[in-house]
Amino acid sequence: MAVRASTRPKPFLDPEYCKGCLRCVDACPKDCITQGEHINPDTGYVPVELHLENCNGCQLCMQACPEPFGLRPEPGPGSHEHDGDFELEDPQALFGAKVSTAPVPVDRPGSEIALPETRSLVLKGTYAAALGALLAGCRHVFGYPITPSTEGAELMAKVLPKLDGAFVQAVSEVAAVNMMYGCGGAGLPCMTFTSSPGFSLMLEGMSYLIGAEVPGVFVNIMRGGPGLGNIGPEQADIKLACRGLGHGNTQAIVLAPATPQEMLDLTRLAFALSFKYRNPVVLLGDGYLGQMTGVVRLPRTMTQPGLPAWAVYGDREHRGNLICSIHLSEAELEVHNIHLTQKYAEMTAAEQRADLYECEDAEILLVACNTPARMAKGAVEDLRGQGVKAGLFRPVTLWPFPIQALAPLMPGVKRIVVVEASPGQLEDELRLALSHAGISLPPLTSVQRYGGILPQQSEIVEGVLSGGAR
Repeated sequence: MAVRASTRPKPFLDPEYCKGCLRCVDACPKDCITQGEHINPDTGYVPVELHLENCNGCQLCMQACPEPFGLRPEPGPGSHEHDGDFELEDPQALFGAKVSTAPVPVDRPGSEIALPETRSLVLKGTYAAALGALLAGCRHVFGYPITPSTEGAELMAKVLPKLDGAFVQAVSEVAAVNMMYGCGGAGLPCMTFTSSPGFSLMLEGMSYLIGAEVPGVFVNIMRGGPGLGNIGPEQADIKLACRGLGHGNTQAIVLAPATPQEMLDLTRLAFALSFKYRNPVVLLGDGYLGQMTGVVRLPRTMTQPGLPAWAVYGDREHRGNLICSIHLSEAELEVHNIHLTQKYAEMTAAEQRADLYECEDAEILLVACNTPARMAKGAVEDLRGQGVKAGLFRPVTLWPFPIQALAPLMPGVKRIVVVEASPGQLEDELRLALSHAGISLPPLTSVQRYGGILPQQSEIVEGVLSGGAR
């Protein structure tokens, strides 16, 4: 005998499982379900609303629901769920604690391998950075070609397959940075080569890496902008690297080499710092530095990386690990941001680096980084020859700015001249660091060039002697 419609159970909605997909609305022949109007604070979704006066219990809505506990039959008489409430219960309370036979993951430390003594090499900057990465143990590179950084990726594409590594040319910079998320999350050293527009595209992924505490090295060879600009050398990504690494509370150590030798040395250092702090590191070069050649001496050791305990490596030992940047609870996310802020404070205290030239008695202090620092160094020598007590302060870390090395010089400094290929972005970092340190700023002028043109030594000397700014 057929079951009467009145005995069919009507649907019951648990709003915590409803994502508002509206499939049930389309399935109901009696229009008993409507789109909701209120957000469920536990989920952030808008669950549907039931109006069951005309419901005949056909259950088409339950069949349409993709969530196994979203819409289900309403409890009948004698049910344990008398009020129609559905309570989630802790499996551990029901069945006891889950017993795992997998070993607890531990850090597998890396090691240093001795290298034979070799002759000096003559390398362009991007090649030197690639070699520094190889010596740091990097065997995974993800990227998308963009001038003037492409040669570094090309070299890695040739070399890595012979070293049991992999170079993957992604479909875009957005894809490349998310590949780095996966590789770095597995505890493996990885990197990318890019240039200014490509770096911009990577910033969302950079925020994910920082939020999830995933290491990775970004070599950004700056070019002229904004927009596509040109492929000339510029320093207008300083604000992006120091103050704009994606959304949220994001910071990363920013290294600014000035020679091909430093391209090698600082790239190698970048990997060590990235794993030390579980945070991306940015190597910020300019277009000339990426392309110019210079003498490079190899170190006496290379690194064989280990495997950190936190890695999501895919084996039995690490199967319980999780890497994620999602914290739906506001209180939980606040705790995570406090942790990140404390980590940034540790970086600021321990990782400031600077190179000082003729600064002991300097009254005129030139501040410059990357290739313009080389012109500034020549200007210091020229000025010293004319009896001007000039010195060069070269920040090697743009973030954290090396205020610890700058502060002792300030009592004797009568004027600061900032030399840069950007409209004051290095100057802004200097001003901010002095302000946070509570140090009064002496008279400041600048020598600036734009659009891929670098300040020349003669311009710097003229700017110092004239007391004006360009």
